[in-house]
Amino acid sequence: MSGPTTSQQGREPAPAFHELIHAPVRLRICGLLRPVDEVEFAVLRDTLQLKDANLSKNLRLLADAELVSLRKEFSPVRNDARRLTWVSLTDAGQSALSAHLAALRAIAEGDPDLGSRP
Repeated sequence: MSGPTTSQQGREPAPAFHELIHAPVRLRICGLLRPVDEVEFAVLRDTLQLKDANLSKNLRLLADAELVSLRKEFSPVRNDARRLTWVSLTDAGQSALSAHLAALRAIAEGDPDLGSRP
């Protein structure tokens, strides 16, 4: 899938449906990450009410597609070797999510040509 292009107005990306982002859990993850710099794994897990394994799997898919970035650090309040995982949308993830949301708006508005666009 090629990257989204910018519409004529230059403000909003051209609609581009993104199959990977569209899955409900991944769309919710991206939506939560959109307005913030980064979120800790446990906050995502608890907010979305997911099991660790389900969140990990979906984050790995998004990370492999370079849509999210995962950063690990040692916890300042723990004395063990466990680390905190911080999650953020990459620039590519921000662009892909914006284009996907534009595609969803176009679909909701009845754009008959959206399905035929690459």
